[in-house]
Amino acid sequence: MALVPYDDRDGWIWLDGAFTPWRDAKIHVLTHALHYASAVFEGERMYGGEIFRLAEHTRRLFRSAEILDYEIPYTVAEIEAACKETCARNGLKDCYVRPIAWRGSEVMGVSAQASKVHVAIAVWEWPSYFDPVQKAKGIALTWAKYRRPAPDTAPTASKAAGLYMICTISKHAAEREGFADALMLDWRGYVAEATGANVFFVRDGVLHTPIPDCFLDGITRRAVMGLAKEKGFDVVERHIVPEELADFSECFIVGTAAEVTPVAQVGDYRFTPGNISLSLMDDYSLMVRGQAA
Repeated sequence: MALVPYDDRDGWIWLDGAFTPWRDAKIHVLTHALHYASAVFEGERMYGGEIFRLAEHTRRLFRSAEILDYEIPYTVAEIEAACKETCARNGLKDCYVRPIAWRGSEVMGVSAQASKVHVAIAVWEWPSYFDPVQKAKGIALTWAKYRRPAPDTAPTASKAAGLYMICTISKHAAEREGFADALMLDWRGYVAEATGANVFFVRDGVLHTPIPDCFLDGITRRAVMGLAKEKGFDVVERHIVPEELADFSECFIVGTAAEVTPVAQVGDYRFTPGNISLSLMDDYSLMVRGQAA
């Protein structure tokens, strides 16, 4: 099936406070963010007319901008309202939502304190991040070449564009080898996350997940931890070394795009999607659609 370029679609994008026809929402080639990665963004999903955990996503967007040393020229309430209005303007009730804030083209150079900060919100239909049939069986991951950096070497607490460069490289390499994604280690050699999702493991009915001390403590991650605890499962946040994967029976990844996706393979390690992975996948689907607490 032919790809539809993201710059050649019908619809409306909220850009700097006004709705702009989709094809007219453009930036200059000398935009600071394009050259120096001075952009922060969020990935959100609307289910049945409600954006899941919109307030948490919006607060994180503002915190990410603060970490990158600039202020978003709108209030949290204005951005939340704009996200909802953009979905409505495009006639969508189930969609992906992408707010992004970036430094503009007023200054070209490393120092860009005088540059204007722009904000845009785009929405589009995006049913499933992974093939639905394969998702239930469990996807296959390989190991990423690059590692998550230490928090004293990069702004790891932000959802910043530049931090995803190694994710793109790693996911491309994984797909070329026939895998769906790649699992990343951190700078110490501990298991960190997939290229766009947090990871959980199961052993003897207990969930184990890496401590998010150099990567995002995902909003979906926290939601799934809450679901697991409501079901009576213990959740342990700790450092996990790769060799421990031999001792886990289940594995799954979670994220706004991935939702809850069982994993059948990480490199040479194999897992069987079981009751915990599959039940949390179903429970999460019900929760985001307002059918569960």
